[in-house]
Amino acid sequence: MIPNLFSPLKLRAITLKNRIVVSPMCQYTAINGFANDWHFVHLGSRAVGGAALLFSEAIAISPEGRISPADLGIWSDEHIAPLKRITDFIHQNNAVAGVQLAHAGYKASTQEPWHGRNYVTPENGGWEVFSPSPVILADGKTYSTELTLEGIEKVILYFQNAVKRALEAGFKVIEIHAAHGYLLNEFLSPLANKRTNEYGGSFENRIKLLLKVVDDARAIIPENLPLFVRISATDWDENGWTLEDSVKLANILKDRGVDVIDCSSGGFVAPEKIPVKLNYQVPFAEEIKKQTGIKTGGVGLIISPEQANEIITSGKADLVFLAREMLRDPYFPMRAAYELGYDTQWAKQYERAKRVKK
Repeated sequence: MIPNLFSPLKLRAITLKNRIVVSPMCQYTAINGFANDWHFVHLGSRAVGGAALLFSEAIAISPEGRISPADLGIWSDEHIAPLKRITDFIHQNNAVAGVQLAHAGYKASTQEPWHGRNYVTPENGGWEVFSPSPVILADGKTYSTELTLEGIEKVILYFQNAVKRALEAGFKVIEIHAAHGYLLNEFLSPLANKRTNEYGGSFENRIKLLLKVVDDARAIIPENLPLFVRISATDWDENGWTLEDSVKLANILKDRGVDVIDCSSGGFVAPEKIPVKLNYQVPFAEEIKKQTGIKTGGVGLIISPEQANEIITSGKADLVFLAREMLRDPYFPMRAAYELGYDTQWAKQYERAKRVKK
């Protein structure tokens, strides 16, 4: 009997061989946005390791949309070829390549994590950052610039062009990043969006930018390829975005051709305010799926095969997104198959090391 974790899932014309997804994880290793050997090995090893779907890190739609100067980018045609090298390898190894397209908003122009994550001023090699409303930045003294209506139109165009380039680069799943306190999430959340014009105030106004980006993406992406959206299902703040808001948004996104809601959380509160534990974000995926019928991805400290299999078996989510566990073990799917007693396919180069439980 096939463990549910290893059951296939059809999304439009794409069939995922199992329910294990490599979550987007920033590597902070690019120069001028270009993918290099590190990105090739990082994603390539996890394709060999047996994951069904592998997402790139958050790829910036414009230079000022990068979290740090070392982020991947897709704002020029020159970025396509190095990414195509990676997607070709992923597809050659019986996996599917996905891309997460993002703009960091007021969280842009920061140091790499190992250098402190502080805001880098334009004078020190950084750049001016934008948000729905002025926000104090990581250096504690600089404010982001409020995005004008003209600036919003530019962001919409950047996302359109990024989707087109992502398809040229060979990605078969597109995910729009609207979580973790980055630009689209900043528009969604009343904690960050204090605007009083058509993009602020009411729920309908605050979701408007995301809907424009999603509608454009769905119009560009071929009908046979799926579209994901990552959201922060809650801000973990009583005055912020709530799970009820997420359910309402998911229903709207479902009607607009979104196939999967990738259910994360947070982005505007300190990490110590979030009750982190095993499966701590999975209930969001479960509730959104239950109330809307849309497929969901569960994330948040999923670290064992039994845990991942239970999430799928119980119907809490349709996919499990693994991040840190995949950094610790690129071959988690192989190990999961062994521990769950399933004889999964290995790369032929590695078959002589394969074990099968009796």
